[in-house]
Amino acid sequence: MLTFILICMALGALAGLLAGLLGIGGGLVIVPLLTLLLPLYGIVPAEHVMLVAVATSLATIVITCSSSTRAHHRLHNIPWRLTPAVLSGAAVGAFTVGSFAHLVNGQFLQWSFACAVALIGLRMIFSQMASGLRPLPTKPVLALISALLASIASLLGIGGGALFVPTLNFFSVDMRRAIGLAAVAGLVIAIFAVIGYVSSGLAYYALADGFVGFVYLPAVAAVVSTSMLAAPLGAKLTQKLPVLRIKRIFGLFLLLVSAKMMFS
Repeated sequence: MLTFILICMALGALAGLLAGLLGIGGGLVIVPLLTLLLPLYGIVPAEHVMLVAVATSLATIVITCSSSTRAHHRLHNIPWRLTPAVLSGAAVGAFTVGSFAHLVNGQFLQWSFACAVALIGLRMIFSQMASGLRPLPTKPVLALISALLASIASLLGIGGGALFVPTLNFFSVDMRRAIGLAAVAGLVIAIFAVIGYVSSGLAYYALADGFVGFVYLPAVAAVVSTSMLAAPLGAKLTQKLPVLRIKRIFGLFLLLVSAKMMFS
């Protein structure tokens, strides 16, 4: 178990750095590793590995994105005028999926998501502009888009940065502010999705075994112990790297995400 904790701490440092630098919650790193570790250490049966990995990842994202959000706020990277529409949609989408995720077969969604992310990543890599020219949609439409993105993020156990950053950037939000707003959205997604995963998992696991619903608390504690320290460092790096370079780095990251989703 000590080895499990140490691996999760190292994982937390990487997740925190990614959260600050790219506006993601780190779930795209945390979920695949937990799907390997949980059955390896006999913590959960095979049929619940993905659910527990996703729920636990989202619980760590609550802490990681809190730290990242504070850092981006201090750096004035968050366009707060957009948050009411984005966050209201994110909350609805995340809670709905978190409550019913144990009933969903996500294979088709996973492949669709992987293909879409690959296309977005390629577009960002070859883009010559720091942000798109298309104007932002109306607030109701923005909330609807946010709900859809949050639903997908909650089902996959990610903070949503891989979806929110390119979408906001497409709608003329510059890269640094898109990353900052994605960090806030990731926090809201994680909070409401975790509420859903906890309520739907209470019938399966007990607190005495280290669980709250589908959330495995020892893994959460290990990951967040280091992610909180690494997230502000990642946020500072966004101020030092050129915007187009950040955009292309993020595009490469999305291609890796796509490959992971296709072959997992």
